[in-house]
Amino acid sequence: MNPQPARSLMTIGDVLGLLRPEFPDITISKIRFLESEGLVEPQRSPSGYRKFADADVERLRFVLTAQRDHYLPLRVIRQHLQARDRGENVPPLGPQHPALSTAGAPEPRRPRTLVAADTTAEDPAVRLTRRQLLDGAGIDEALLARLEEYGLVRRAGAHYEGDALNIARAAAALGEYGFEVRHLRAVKAAADRQAGLIEQMVAPQLRRRSRGAHEEAAETAREIAALSVKLHAALVTAGLRESLDR
Repeated sequence: MNPQPARSLMTIGDVLGLLRPEFPDITISKIRFLESEGLVEPQRSPSGYRKFADADVERLRFVLTAQRDHYLPLRVIRQHLQARDRGENVPPLGPQHPALSTAGAPEPRRPRTLVAADTTAEDPAVRLTRRQLLDGAGIDEALLARLEEYGLVRRAGAHYEGDALNIARAAAALGEYGFEVRHLRAVKAAADRQAGLIEQMVAPQLRRRSRGAHEEAAETAREIAALSVKLHAALVTAGLRESLDR
């Protein structure tokens, strides 16, 4: 991305404000998810905050429109953008666009054994019905009921958020190694404590009255959470290595 004058760049909160009139369901987490999928690459300020150019906003608008109006999966949108970035003559999206022939095809089911990237595979801003959650995670009603009973998965009204799908998939994968839902209560308790600590860290940002303070606090919280996950994984790996090497 070509550098632009700082005054022409926008915070993620500014971008949210620009896109929300056209896409009411857009959220900070949705924008960050699209970035993690490589569909937009904002610059970073010296302090690490995302800074978006006009071209980034237009790119996001294209992705959101392709999802909303043409029901295209992200892999198809990514291919279209990559072709456009290479300077290829790409036809506009529409009823005759060749990519639409694959838009209705179901995504291949992921193997039950998860890889690290699978924990962020689903957009947390997505809302799912109970049937969509069951089918997407490949679990039955009994397991979902236990996940709800132990508080690992919660409904928001009549729907579930995208995080529920990641949790259900991970719980199902762990079940194949002998883990029962009751064993995961300790993991849930540790996650709740970590979330509380992160909330304390970003509290000063939330108290600021400057424009975009709340969005920047939310972004900071998610970045701390990502680092915490990496630290947790490293500590568990180190602990296991010490234990198994004895």
